[in-house]
Amino acid sequence: MRTIAILGATGSIGGQALDILEKYPSDFRVAVLTAYGSAEKLFDAVRRFRPDAAGLVLEQPVPPDLADVAWFFGEDCSRRALLAARPDDALCAVTGIAGLDAVLTAARVCRRVLLANKEALVTGGRLVLEILKKSGSLLLPVDSEHSAIFQCLQGAGENRPRRLILTASGGALRDLPKEEIERAGPDQVLLHPTWRMGEKITVDCASMMNKGLEVIEAHYLFGMPSDKLDVLVHPQSLVHSMVEFEDGAVLAQLGVPDMRAAIGYAMGYPGRLPFGGERVDLARIGTLSFSAPDLTRFPCLGLAREALVAGEAHMVALNGANEAAVEAFLEGRIPFGGIHRTVRAVLDRTVQGRLDTPEAVYEADRIARQRAWSAMKA
Repeated sequence: MRTIAILGATGSIGGQALDILEKYPSDFRVAVLTAYGSAEKLFDAVRRFRPDAAGLVLEQPVPPDLADVAWFFGEDCSRRALLAARPDDALCAVTGIAGLDAVLTAARVCRRVLLANKEALVTGGRLVLEILKKSGSLLLPVDSEHSAIFQCLQGAGENRPRRLILTASGGALRDLPKEEIERAGPDQVLLHPTWRMGEKITVDCASMMNKGLEVIEAHYLFGMPSDKLDVLVHPQSLVHSMVEFEDGAVLAQLGVPDMRAAIGYAMGYPGRLPFGGERVDLARIGTLSFSAPDLTRFPCLGLAREALVAGEAHMVALNGANEAAVEAFLEGRIPFGGIHRTVRAVLDRTVQGRLDTPEAVYEADRIARQRAWSAMKA
């Protein structure tokens, strides 16, 4: 039996992970559950799984029936809960750079890090990999695209990969002209055609910033340079990603859009955890289509590639500016087109450089957000 932490337990990924864990009570014991502010949902999960430790970023009174659990509060609650319980595995599903501290801690104290927080690698990828090298812990991707690539690589043998191909649904605005995309509102942007996710990642999908962040994540996960990382728009969302090998063979991983497949694969690796997923009926679907992304209509993907080439300071600036701009967009303070313009303005003011400590990452993030808010007020 493995012990596991679910960080971000009340979000979409965390909730689906708990559903899988309920099906395998003899294989896993939940040791840690944490959340941001959804106290009642977290309390219900703690009652279901009775972990050793639990945490809330926004402190709330703990019900008397949960007083036997070790509780941690504040922005570092996930880090402290991990240190207290030291589980075998940690599913890191905290959104944004806020999850970096927990990922760094999990890399030190857990045997396996199940990564569903791409921003941790975007902002601190080298730091995470250095800790993993020292600890010997295994990093397993949970994003559907990176899980697909990882699965395809399991069949590589001596055949070296020469290109990774990430697929993108295109988001809610994929078929609109540039002028309509620029002025789209939150109600329109949040209607993702195939996936059901949190608001921030859904906005990122619509701008294709999410795919840009995934390109950076793939760089760190698989050690591939930017020019070996391709993106294709695939509206059916059945091919989750592909790997092209040196002999010309291309392996793809297919499945009905369901994050439980990637979550379960990471949890069960090197085995699999069946969860009753829907079968792919290719005869009914008939056609799978692919096209190159339009960087004129979706410039955020190009900005992410630019940041990857420029280096660590630019990747942190990209992420920080985007998080601030998405927040402003969801609050109705800027139009959708203001997201890429804000990120562009912040990148233009960023100086190249390495970030050798978490403190340096957080300071670069603070400056990027400050510059983003200034740009949005201009």
